Amino acid sequence: MKALSFLACLVLVNAHAADDMPSISTGLRVATCGHSFHVFTYKQVEQIAASAGLKHQLAGISSIGGSTVQKHWDVPEDKSAVKQVLKAGGADVLTLSPIWLPDDAIEQFVKLGIEHNPALRITVQEYWMPNDEYEPVYPLQTKKKVDHNATDLTKLRDATQRYAKDIEDYVKGINQRLGKDAVLIVPVGMAAVTLREKIVKGEAPGLKQQGELFRDNWGHAQLPLQLLSSYCHFAVIYRKSPVGLPVPLAFRTLKDMSEDDKAKLNTLLQQIAWDTVSAHPMSGIKKS
Repeated sequence: MKALSFLACLVLVNAHAADDMPSISTGLRVATCGHSFHVFTYKQVEQIAASAGLKHQLAGISSIGGSTVQKHWDVPEDKSAVKQVLKAGGADVLTLSPIWLPDDAIEQFVKLGIEHNPALRITVQEYWMPNDEYEPVYPLQTKKKVDHNATDLTKLRDATQRYAKDIEDYVKGINQRLGKDAVLIVPVGMAAVTLREKIVKGEAPGLKQQGELFRDNWGHAQLPLQLLSSYCHFAVIYRKSPVGLPVPLAFRTLKDMSEDDKAKLNTLLQQIAWDTVSAHPMSGIKKS
């Protein structure tokens, strides 16, 4: 009976493994359109990929503060490095970061890119909640007074899940119209909530308060949150776990943290990123 139970478990493990998409072991050409909650991933992912032995290529970037994807689409082609590289078929991955939905230009970029490179993958960032709440309104509420350390994380996780569901429904609609799952989701917001829960529990080496992740009320990211986001993007782009990669050189800027805590925090960020991405149904890690 025990032998049968072991065999059944082995079958389940192998079945699960068969559902995993293969990791990518060659460097990719990555273009990015984004705002200040996203564009830092452009170079950070390159550095992470290099530490993994991958010849990652920066294909082109459009950086506009507080931007919808529509603002990047509205840039004339002769001034848009991203449009030019997409039309030349010069990108393997395009990363996008809408703020609130709907944002029709996501689909416009997808169509442009797929037309010139049918194998192009497009990622949409699901980001952490500005002001620690889901208030999808314009103009952006950047001047609210927020105490990140006092945030109710149960309510924050609920708000992030509602936002994530909206992102998923929107992306599903685009993929259905495309007839394939070319658009993927990078679940940064959910990973950020998990990190904050670890901080509150005293399980995030070198970090004592949630507020250490942010440099303002609105929610601009400090280095630990930036790297968590970049590890999430690396995991989606390469379908590969970042766990075990070396401590990034950028950690040198964390002056008040011991080298031991830096190493442990780096491992935690990598693990949260991989656990979150690999469990997400629309990250491209598992076959649909």
